[in-house]
Amino acid sequence: MEITKVEEAASKAEYPLFIPFIMAADPDAQTTIEIALQLQEAGAHILELGIPYSDPLADGPLLQRSAKRALEQDMSLQKAIMLVPEMRKRGLTIPVIIFTYYNPVMRMGIENFLDTVKKQGADGVLIPDLPFEESRLLNDAAHNRGLVNISLVAPTSASRIKKIAENAEGFLYCVSSLGVTGTRDSFPPEAYTFIENVKANSQVPVAVGFGISKKEQVERLRDVCDGVIVGSAIMKTVEDNLSLLSSQQNRQKGLDNIKSFVSSLISS
Repeated sequence: MEITKVEEAASKAEYPLFIPFIMAADPDAQTTIEIALQLQEAGAHILELGIPYSDPLADGPLLQRSAKRALEQDMSLQKAIMLVPEMRKRGLTIPVIIFTYYNPVMRMGIENFLDTVKKQGADGVLIPDLPFEESRLLNDAAHNRGLVNISLVAPTSASRIKKIAENAEGFLYCVSSLGVTGTRDSFPPEAYTFIENVKANSQVPVAVGFGISKKEQVERLRDVCDGVIVGSAIMKTVEDNLSLLSSQQNRQKGLDNIKSFVSSLISS
């Protein structure tokens, strides 16, 4: 099977492999497209496009507020996927991962979901509440379409870490700590031991997420992983700039602020 766009982007990126997460339609669909383009300009290698969900088990207060704003825009799984061809028309070339909880996928149907993801120009999927042990069917169906299903690994037993890491494709999303998403001031020492263990067992690049909001954290992780996934900190910057983003006259200033934050986070 030929290499996927996600695998190519992840394997070629120099540290940090940078994977931003944004919520579809926060604050609205068109601004989401603009933010995606700004993130690409700032150096993103892969984009996670989040689907708002009414009961997001893994999300902290900030992403819950983001999802609420997006749902108020009547955003759905199908509508979010349809943003991808619009992004492509505007010049987005980096791979796009559709980040969604499993319930909307079940409602849409796995085959229909993956067909739509492929047809509209996205490159993979990530379903945080789909257990590894139950992911085989979706993995195979994604494979058959040239898509990747990104695996997550959180602190767990050494044998389970090994099993998940050895079966990962594209990149491995390493959850830095148990709990919900949100920015953190620092990571405990055991987090680095866990990440090192994951890295030792993985054949694909390891990207660390949950809590990254500072350049110092990105630098500190340099020795133990291949990249970072940043979601809450970006969506906090979006939230802080809502008044600018909602104004036609000041929208570019808000977009510039988001790009500046990201650039400062990952610049060498």
